[in-house]
Amino acid sequence: MRVAIDTQPGGPTPNEDWVAGTSSLAVVLDGLSTAGLDTGCRHGVPWYVAHLGGELVAALADPSVTLAASLADALARVAALHPECDLGNPGTPSATVAILRQRDRILDYLVLADSPIVLEGQRGFTVITDLRVDEVLPELRAEVEQYETHTREHKEALQRFVTAQRQTRNTPTGYWVAASDQEAADHAIVGSTPLEDIRAAAVLSDGASRLVTEYRMATWPEVFATLRAGGPHELIDVVRKVEATDPTGRRWPRYKSGDDASVAFCQ
Repeated sequence: MRVAIDTQPGGPTPNEDWVAGTSSLAVVLDGLSTAGLDTGCRHGVPWYVAHLGGELVAALADPSVTLAASLADALARVAALHPECDLGNPGTPSATVAILRQRDRILDYLVLADSPIVLEGQRGFTVITDLRVDEVLPELRAEVEQYETHTREHKEALQRFVTAQRQTRNTPTGYWVAASDQEAADHAIVGSTPLEDIRAAAVLSDGASRLVTEYRMATWPEVFATLRAGGPHELIDVVRKVEATDPTGRRWPRYKSGDDASVAFCQ
């Protein structure tokens, strides 16, 4: 498997995405925004995704261990790195997870939250994602989206939304992400598909996939054509050019003008 990767921040703040690729593996993590709220942890989200990513790649090196078991092990190891922090805080650093691994003639996948894996098969495209987060607190989400980005009203509404959202995170009635609890790995979407059925695959953070899912400025066939022509860097550049036409979120309401974007393109 040939894997090309790129990740770029969405603005002047540090990138909270993380991406890695090997000859048999692609991993994308998308750190969740803290909206400037307390996390109970002295480490930032970039620290968390970097350490979780490193532990994941190490755990996934053994093909006999399932993706979910590897994620659970990585979560436990990262939690052990900072026991002095309040890991029970609902805002503790967290991330979405998307993993694609080649095992002999099989492709295994895992998705936890809304960073999608898109498979290009002989009969079209299959999108694997977990959108439970979209079902949580729709009224507060709508309140955020009515304001332009970079305004005081938008920031205050976003903080109210994230504060309430944290109370549903990693609960049976909410949605699941990678944080400090190994149980989250049990709630990931997992599966396998024969390698011979797949022509290519893309593992993305939602900062990249929104070109199709939110902005609707491209189709998946067009995204894969861009990836084949110019790789992940060109795809992210297309996303940024689209966002530049709507810098305050009037056409496409969103949490920030530009989100961190990551892509692993597998052929």
